[in-house]
Amino acid sequence: MSLSGWVCVVTGASRGIGRGIALQLSEAGATVYITGRQEKTLKETAAQVKERGGNCVPVICDSTKDEDIKDLFERIKREQDGRLDVLVNNAYAGVQAIFENMGTKFWEIDPSMWDSINNTGLRGHYFFSVYASRMMVAQGRGLIITISSIGGLRYLFNVPYGVGKAACDRLAADMAVELKSRGVASVSLWPGAVRTELVSQLVLEKAPEGADTKVRDMFANGETTEVSGMCIVNLAKDKHLMSMTGKVLMTCDLARRYGIKDVDGRNVADYTSIKFLLGQVPYLSWMSYVVPSFLRVPRFVLTLANSRF
Repeated sequence: MSLSGWVCVVTGASRGIGRGIALQLSEAGATVYITGRQEKTLKETAAQVKERGGNCVPVICDSTKDEDIKDLFERIKREQDGRLDVLVNNAYAGVQAIFENMGTKFWEIDPSMWDSINNTGLRGHYFFSVYASRMMVAQGRGLIITISSIGGLRYLFNVPYGVGKAACDRLAADMAVELKSRGVASVSLWPGAVRTELVSQLVLEKAPEGADTKVRDMFANGETTEVSGMCIVNLAKDKHLMSMTGKVLMTCDLARRYGIKDVDGRNVADYTSIKFLLGQVPYLSWMSYVVPSFLRVPRFVLTLANSRF
């Protein structure tokens, strides 16, 4: 119960990574406000939290509706005497649209794809962060985590997805500049391939013939939805948290830092491991059996490899 008495908000927590994060935060003793658009799925998450002995407050809140967001934080102020310790910007509405248009070029898709992906998963994050920051700055502490992905570093899926994820990383970094002196940390978190309910349905069960088997295998062996939550619990109580503010953090790095294993006992896949990367290249995969697992790609190499200058 390391987070006993803490107050947290997790957006888009009715399923997937958001649900996993809510389960872990509540299991650690926090009171967790979870948001989503569907009452049924929110109640399902709340029921799972209750089964584990946690405290969860489900709130119907559409991340594209400004008044819904404002009302949520007014409610938290009233019910928690102005306390808010953690905000997790996780809500995302574009997964199905992404997988339905895989391989289609941006000019061949209706431009409304931009809104489908980035209204909830970027604009909404900003609005939540504004209201959360007001509460956190007033109390002189807090943590804002924005869920992003490697799509912010290199092309992945489609144009709106990559632009949105790059913007999420920049949002976290720029907020950190203004919040650091007020005792509030802001980071971007990159989960690995996660076996969410929707991904399992679209990638593992209904993948079309000829689909990329590497992608399929990566998700089949991916993280459970609770790995991100375990990372966030440990990050929130880290005495050196402020040294990480403004940075992009990866679940595989945090799992190694805090000695985390997945809920099913498996090691969390390290996507920066040279052993792992070699295993993804057909004609070099044999080398993965002889390369030590502790050898990793230095961060500056990732930066240089994707430099735009």
